[in-house]
Amino acid sequence: MIIEELYGTGVGIAIVVALVVKSVVITKQKSANLVERMGKFHSIRRAGFSMLIPFIDRVAYSQDLRINELEVDVETITKDKVSVHIRVAIQFYIQDNEDSIRNSAYELSDFRSQIRSYVFNEIRAEVPKKLLDQVFENKQDIERAVKMELSDAIEKYGFIIQNALVTDIDPDANVKDAMNRINAATRDKKAAEEEGEAAKIRKVKAAEADAESKRLQGQGIADQRNAIIKGFEESISAFSANSGFDQKEIMNFVILTQYYDTMREMAKDNPNVIFMPHSPEGQGFTANMMAAEIAAKKINNNTSNG
Repeated sequence: MIIEELYGTGVGIAIVVALVVKSVVITKQKSANLVERMGKFHSIRRAGFSMLIPFIDRVAYSQDLRINELEVDVETITKDKVSVHIRVAIQFYIQDNEDSIRNSAYELSDFRSQIRSYVFNEIRAEVPKKLLDQVFENKQDIERAVKMELSDAIEKYGFIIQNALVTDIDPDANVKDAMNRINAATRDKKAAEEEGEAAKIRKVKAAEADAESKRLQGQGIADQRNAIIKGFEESISAFSANSGFDQKEIMNFVILTQYYDTMREMAKDNPNVIFMPHSPEGQGFTANMMAAEIAAKKINNNTSNG
């Protein structure tokens, strides 16, 4: 008898617990639970604690009100017949009002698949209008077109399209290799042009430096000669004023002195220097060479006549 009473009590408690569990609804923050009563929409329960009528009410849908993201991969072809894989990230959320929350649950049976269909349709309509380079350069046009198409089609069901981002553009592997080779060749060409320009600048600067060096060297030689001539003038004037020699004799003496100084400098560091017979002014050496040439001609003539 006691066992039967305990059994009956336990069953009663279990039923009560089951009823409590069935009647309690806990809704998370930034979420909304849609309650149906006898299969018909009844109410929306917001974040926090709420109660249902057990076995009559039930939570039919739980809608996330946060920003969600859906990635869509599309294979298409560009205007220049290049196969390309494009990945688009669709960022969306449900408007936080009763009509939008109800429509988002009851109007669309598979929202994510329907978004994919719209994205496929728009990408395959937009990309074939552009060359491959234009797809890379103007991906904002694709993003704008996808967002506009989705917004027009989806907002009436309570969804807001916040962004449609083209996150990846991946051409065929052979096309990528060709693009990399073109890019490498372009960079090599640019590097060669820069190197050639640098070499040109170096040569121009070297030529300018050499010209400036020669100009300064010539100026130095001219200044040196002017100083030598001025020194000679002063020496000759002083020598002629204090002696009975005329200026021609003094000049010959100066030239002879310079001549011996030159010979000494030439032989100072090289003991193998050989000096040929000559005179300081070069006239004796020239005369000897002419005489030797005349004598050789006479010998040749006599040999021929003999």
